[in-house]
Order: sequence, then C-alpha cells, then structure tokens
Amino acid sequence: MTSRHDPTALRWLIGNELRRHRERSRTSLDAAGKRLKRTGPKVHTMETGKYRQDATEVARLLEFYGVEPSDIDRVVSLAGQSDQETWWAPWSDLVPDWLKTFVGLEGLAEAEFTYEPVALHAMLQTEAYAAALTSASPRVRPDHAERVAEFRLERQRRLTDSAAPLRFSAVVEESTLHRPVGGDKTMRAQLDHLLELSSLDNVELQVISTSVGVHVGATGQFTLLDFAEFQDIVYVELHEGAVYVQHDLQVRSYRLAAASLRALALGPEESRSLITSLVEEY
Repeated sequence: MTSRHDPTALRWLIGNELRRHRERSRTSLDAAGKRLKRTGPKVHTMETGKYRQDATEVARLLEFYGVEPSDIDRVVSLAGQSDQETWWAPWSDLVPDWLKTFVGLEGLAEAEFTYEPVALHAMLQTEAYAAALTSASPRVRPDHAERVAEFRLERQRRLTDSAAPLRFSAVVEESTLHRPVGGDKTMRAQLDHLLELSSLDNVELQVISTSVGVHVGATGQFTLLDFAEFQDIVYVELHEGAVYVQHDLQVRSYRLAAASLRALALGPEESRSLITSLVEEY
C-alpha cells in the first residue's frame, strides 16, 4: 500500500472486488444478501463503496463466491484500513466527487500511464502552468484558482515520494509543447520542469511528433492505473464527470492503445532532446 492513503478510494476498490467476484460466481444481489441475512440493496451499497464495508461481512461474501483464501485475506485486511482520513481533505471543498475518486485511486496506484492530446497532465504541470489552465477553466472560481493549483502540486509529490514513488509514464503531443499556455516565460519554465521530471528513474516521458498522422489517441485522453492488490482500471475524464473502465476486456483494449502510443512516440531520450530544443523557442 502506498503512503497516499485514501479511504474513499479504498472502499471503491473493495466494492469493485465484491461486485466482480459476485458476477463471476453468477450470484444475484438477493442471494448474496441472504448469505449475510440482509437484503440485495445492502450488498449493492457495499459494492458502491459509499460507506465503510464491515470486514467480517466482506469475508463471508467472498467465501460464498468461492474466492481463494489468500485473496480473501488480502481484501479483508484492506477493509480494516478504510476508515482513516484522506490526504486530500484540505481541498475537499474544491474537488468534485467524480475527481475525488480518481485522485484517491491515483494515490493508491503503483503505476500510472496517461495520454493527453491537448494539455499536459496535472502530474507534469508547474504552478504557473497549472494556474494558467485553471484561469481558463469555467469550472474553477477565480477565488479558488490558487488553491486548485496548490492541490495539483500536492498530487505531484507521489513522483518524489521516497517511501513509495509512483511509476509514471506519459505520452504527450508535440503540439502541446508548442501551445503557449501562460506565455513564453511560463512555457520555458514548464519545459525545463519536464526535463527535470523525465530525469527521475520512475518517470518516463515520450512525445509524439507532429509528423505522425492520425493515430489511436484521436479518440481522446485516458489514464491507466495499475494496482498491486486490486484490478487495474482506466479513467476517462469528460467535460463534467468521468468514466471508470473496470471490465477486463475493456481495460486490455486501453492497455493495447497505450502500447501503440508508446510505439508511435519518440523514445524517452529522443523526447528529451526535442524538449531541450523547444526550450530555445521560448
């Protein structure tokens, strides 16, 4: 488990495990509820992760679904950790519910791959770049802009966490690096920041050249999160909300897309060389 504990995300993941194993065992909600001497809606509530799941009830359901004892022990031990305070509590009033779930999941993930076609991912942004993007967003109140930028920077601490650094891979479009977000001074500092981040052992940054034609990324941005103790998921952000892709075949499809994007992009060292040359443009 990483140092970025998040009970909301942990409950969400535990609920996802309960639902996945129930569906695999072809057990109805009502049948699962009877096992606990409760109702189907009660089991559904456990699967949504909205409230803390009782460890004993989690164990009984997983046993009923025929899950291996080692997997039961793993999920039950995590259920006992789902009542601690989240790390992002100081910014909870600024973050919409759909993003809170993702930020919590990101904090629990071991590895993250992201593709953004228009702007740099939040984990790569400088404070000035983040502030410029925030000021252009109709979703952020002007008096909240500074705290929102601060929140994004706090997320980035996972990249340099000595206890459990996030393995982070990003593919960006060259056109994104030419877009003068915040002006020349901001972009020069942002490009220098990318060079600094890409020198970390746990960070890999690749750039897709503008000479590359239409590719699999044309369908839009997505983020793939890998977990040590849970099923991997894909996060697709919409204008107002998000989609969480959880089913194995769909996750595999996005993993293939990520591999395709990596293959199309310049290698990490070539990407660093390109970014270095772009610094001079600003």
